[in-house]
Amino acid sequence: MKKVFISSDHAGYRLKEQIKKKFSKKFIFEDLGTYDAKKSVNYPDYAHSLCKKVSKNHQNMGILVCGSGMGMSMAANKHKKIRAAVCYSVKNTKLSRLHNNANIITLGSRLTKKDTAFKCISVFFDTSFEGGRHKKRVKKI
Repeated sequence: MKKVFISSDHAGYRLKEQIKKKFSKKFIFEDLGTYDAKKSVNYPDYAHSLCKKVSKNHQNMGILVCGSGMGMSMAANKHKKIRAAVCYSVKNTKLSRLHNNANIITLGSRLTKKDTAFKCISVFFDTSFEGGRHKKRVKKI
């Protein structure tokens, strides 16, 4: 089974827990927090923690969940070797992997239905980078 790093803020906590349960037979999760939906936390702290783990190896991948997905993505994309994509549909998720070689999926728990989030995660981890003309573009990032 593939190891996947996962983290959320308080707004994404419930969806993070549902993801872990749904994909427990497919992935080994390393949960980097938060561990409570009631205590308000700062999403950048959790994004930075996950990115440090993902950036250590080019095969590492992660899942970040916050209210919109945007804050986590912005914080994550400040790190070298990280390409975090806000995913809200199967199509944009597939393209984030095919064309951008995203290594972190970010989800918005307040904007994305649970079933859509599950579909996006499946597509994200089942889609490989296309390479070719996209390789030089990703290298420029």
